[in-house]
Amino acid sequence: MRIIPLSEGSFTIDKTKLFVPFDETKDELQERSKGSLLVEIQPFVVVTSRDILLLDTGLGFSQHGKMQIHQNLFNAGINPSDITKVLLTHLHKDHAGGVSEDSDHTKLSFRQAAYYLQERELNFALEKGTPSFIPEDFGALRGSPAVIVLDKDSGTIDDYISYNVTEAHSPYHQVFWIKEDDEIVFFGGDDAPQLQQMKHRFVAKYDFNGKKAMELRRTWWEKGKKENWKFLFYHDIKTPVYVNEA
Repeated sequence: MRIIPLSEGSFTIDKTKLFVPFDETKDELQERSKGSLLVEIQPFVVVTSRDILLLDTGLGFSQHGKMQIHQNLFNAGINPSDITKVLLTHLHKDHAGGVSEDSDHTKLSFRQAAYYLQERELNFALEKGTPSFIPEDFGALRGSPAVIVLDKDSGTIDDYISYNVTEAHSPYHQVFWIKEDDEIVFFGGDDAPQLQQMKHRFVAKYDFNGKKAMELRRTWWEKGKKENWKFLFYHDIKTPVYVNEA
């Protein structure tokens, strides 16, 4: 499998839930508000023998009239229309901002793709709204024939993609395993957002169930070492892809 990180840049975020661009060459984290976290925003493309998969969709920002995630795909040699499946861990705005076109949000950004998400997550996000969710970004998912709503806590997609609802970072957050030949790619979204969180045990205050998230990370890390998983870290600035080898 071919893995392509689609970095949208580094940002700080605090209790306001606003993502503020951060330039490591000139900005100082200490000058940001107390409690600010420094994160990368980084969807992924995974190219398999059957699909070109997009894992989450980024912030949905545009540059010069073109969606950033579309430009990032073009830069990687992939036409956005070549995406066949979009796998969504959850619908927080930094993961689902690129679900629909930036102009009027009535058209899905990847029109040839099937979108896979938890039905409960969609209903919860539309009801909950801001600041964590921006319903206009993903409202086009409701009722769209392109959407495959998942209504079980675990299952498989086309016999080689597995998903599991964790109820850890958010109530209906799901994680994915992509298995082809002897490779296993794991995408934990915000349950497993950064490499250092896999190596150190701590409870994050921003998680729906921080203790469960911590225990899941330990379980995944240990199993991944035995099975040589490739971990994809959505919010890691330095290490987007990591192979946990025994």
